[in-house]
Amino acid sequence: MNTRPPVTIDNRREPVRKIAICGCGGSGKSALARQLSDRLDLPVTHLDMVYYDEQWNPLSQDEFAALQRRLVAEDRWILDGNYASTMPIRLAAADTVVFLDIHPLVCLWGILQRRRQHRGSDELSRHLRGRLSWGFVKYILGYRKTMRPKIHILLDERAAGTVVILTSRRAARRYLDTVSTSPERP
Repeated sequence: MNTRPPVTIDNRREPVRKIAICGCGGSGKSALARQLSDRLDLPVTHLDMVYYDEQWNPLSQDEFAALQRRLVAEDRWILDGNYASTMPIRLAAADTVVFLDIHPLVCLWGILQRRRQHRGSDELSRHLRGRLSWGFVKYILGYRKTMRPKIHILLDERAAGTVVILTSRRAARRYLDTVSTSPERP
């Protein structure tokens, strides 16, 4: 039985237990997930780490969808990743959805910085290595034109919980400041 106090975000009174984070590559999804996990004591799963194996071979769509159904059936979680084809699974189960709608140049800068920062052989580095190709750069530069409208439609049609859209790193830092473990936050 969990005895820790309920968690509130954005002055809400109801407990926050299930958070889905989406956004362009390099937008800061993984960093935000780790920070929220630290503050809220929620387990985090980075979907890139479970979608690909050691050789960057992806799971089949059916296996990936089944894995996410198992993950969202848990009582408490943070799931970070886009994967628009399976996003409805996460959106329907999350009590909070955070969409990092960050400018593409900021995302590219973020990718370059994390590649420099995570050169080791740890699990996070494994999921960050090998991702920078011309196709990936074009995807990031075109994300707001191609993917953002699809994400907004998914959010409008499928999100069951509160949707938070953050458009800058500063907004993400301010959002983190709203996180409290006190249910009586004013």
